[in-house]
Amino acid sequence: MGLVGTAAVRDPGGAALPRGFWAAVRVWLEKPQVANRRLSGAAVQAEGTVPLGEGGERSPSFAAGRAGVGGGGQEGRAAGPAELGRLWREVQGQLPLPPPLTGWGGPGELRAVLRTLLPRGRPAAPPALELAVQDAYNGTVTFLPLEENSEGKYLVKKCNIYQIQLKHIKDEEWSISVVAPFPEDWFSDGILYPKLAWLGNKLLSKLAKWSVEQKPSEFKSTLSLISVAKYSKVYQDLKEKYKVMVKVWPEVTDPEKFVYEDVAIATYLLILWEEERKEKGLTKKQSFVDLGCGNGLLVHILNNEGHSGRGIDVRRRKIWDMYGPETHLEEATIIPGDSHLFPDTDWLIGNHSDELTPWVPVIAARSSYSCCYFVLPCCFFDFHGKYSRRQSKKTQYREYLDFVAQVGFVCGFHVEEDCLRIPSTKRVSFIGKSRTYPPAEHALIDNQITQFINSRRTCAVATCDKRVGFKHEDHSDSLCEVGSEPPEDETETAGTIWMPGFQPREKVEQIRNCASLPRDFVDEVVLDVAKLLLNAAPQKSCSNMQGGNTNTWNQGESLSLREVAEHLNKETLKKLKSEYGGLQTLLKSNHQVFEVLNGRVHIRDWRKEKPPSKTKPEVKRRLSAEAFKTRLCWFFIHHPDGCSLPSEACPYAHGTEELRQSQIIKKKKHIQ
Repeated sequence: MGLVGTAAVRDPGGAALPRGFWAAVRVWLEKPQVANRRLSGAAVQAEGTVPLGEGGERSPSFAAGRAGVGGGGQEGRAAGPAELGRLWREVQGQLPLPPPLTGWGGPGELRAVLRTLLPRGRPAAPPALELAVQDAYNGTVTFLPLEENSEGKYLVKKCNIYQIQLKHIKDEEWSISVVAPFPEDWFSDGILYPKLAWLGNKLLSKLAKWSVEQKPSEFKSTLSLISVAKYSKVYQDLKEKYKVMVKVWPEVTDPEKFVYEDVAIATYLLILWEEERKEKGLTKKQSFVDLGCGNGLLVHILNNEGHSGRGIDVRRRKIWDMYGPETHLEEATIIPGDSHLFPDTDWLIGNHSDELTPWVPVIAARSSYSCCYFVLPCCFFDFHGKYSRRQSKKTQYREYLDFVAQVGFVCGFHVEEDCLRIPSTKRVSFIGKSRTYPPAEHALIDNQITQFINSRRTCAVATCDKRVGFKHEDHSDSLCEVGSEPPEDETETAGTIWMPGFQPREKVEQIRNCASLPRDFVDEVVLDVAKLLLNAAPQKSCSNMQGGNTNTWNQGESLSLREVAEHLNKETLKKLKSEYGGLQTLLKSNHQVFEVLNGRVHIRDWRKEKPPSKTKPEVKRRLSAEAFKTRLCWFFIHHPDGCSLPSEACPYAHGTEELRQSQIIKKKKHIQ
């Protein structure tokens, strides 16, 4: 009675437990959203040790509002030591703990964590306050949900008390259990208070896994520099405000990913800048320049939210025309140098800015003493070109992040690292908003920056004749000495261009999907490869039971890309190679016919394709419907057994009489 669930845990060698258990509990306390996706996070209001005595005479040593966990400036009532002492006395008066909960006791002290659970989504449920009491001696953590009555006193919501217990069975065997004293009265809203079955299955399995597999993270906690509560509210407001962009997105990129990612980045910056205004006593909203702004949506949001600024990118995007004149976007090439400084700008932004990423702190440092920066690194670039790895003990991503952070330090910034909550694998950002040196030492820092940039240049690049340009080659084995002077033939440009030969992105984006190849040529290669697979021995046949037809349908054989290439003539391969990807790119772009898995080419069997998911994003479902029967079925025309699907089930047209005009083409004509 009251046992919600239990999980057996093995600790080979005895190195992980019980320390790993408390680390797992910490994750659930500080980042509950990694387990419960219906939460946006938790704001830790205060924590500290509390006495076991009933009177509570000794003042608890609580620490309120830790910025590193909950993010400074949490919304709601501030929880100071005095109030937390009162809260603890109120809570103690409503207990002891009923069985099957393990009572508090033994040597040592209890540790209490007061947190606010923050729900996700709109309309958002009100946050919930919870007191978690950790008893290290007995291996328990008890969660006490709190409600405030009309008199301002906190009452424990006893029906939703639960406890997580760690027990040592013998040797390497441990168990983790979840118990609730009043399971029959448990109230679940599906968000803040999940069902008991979820606690006993999902949460318990995660805690058991984290307890023995806990590894120190390479990265900071998500949203460690701002208020999680405020972020959750502002993000939901902006998401609702700008969700219309998903429906009108004219680019070929995934609208949901890019729209909601930029909404999240904008949310982060707006809160960060609001906190900066409070710290510095500013009333005017910060100005900004987004270097390499891409689709410009981040600039559009920040402009709309009252911040003056502009975005600059080497290539104009179609979506720019949709924003209107209040969104300031410029098509220009940025060459790091004296001609691209921004002395009147408060913040520089580098959001996936590629080759400009390491230059953002440099440009900020040389623009003005008060200029700050925010950079979100993605692709790996050094000052002179592609970044070359120099350490094998770190992941490439972590090594590159350390390099970008080092650039900020060299430029004289206090560099802060934070992890954003965005739909991307590259989520770590760096912020430089204060300096490590007084204004009088600007010349000294500027010389330090120059020396560092020169030290990053390879000797091959440093001696290259600038008149014929640079080739981005890796020469990481022979670096110039730190502090070395630029070659004599480059001193004439050193005052204006900081890295002669710097290669910006090309104005015209190169097509890398074989789309520029003649259609007849592509069709011929597709047919040749298909015949090769169909005629390969032994053939693979598969019964086609559609509509009662028991005929076999030839699936052909799978061959490696190398084997396929060996059967094509040299001229064909040469022509394909010029299209940035070669044979594999062509085969993948013809996904109606082929499937390329683990380097092997297969004839695609459409009977094995999964039906469209009902949870698929609306925009993708709409595009699939609009493309239905707008192209001829290759198998119906070319395969010796015809199509493996009947006409009504095949997304492609079985003959010209079934062809529909593409709705996508119609829309493009209408827009033009």
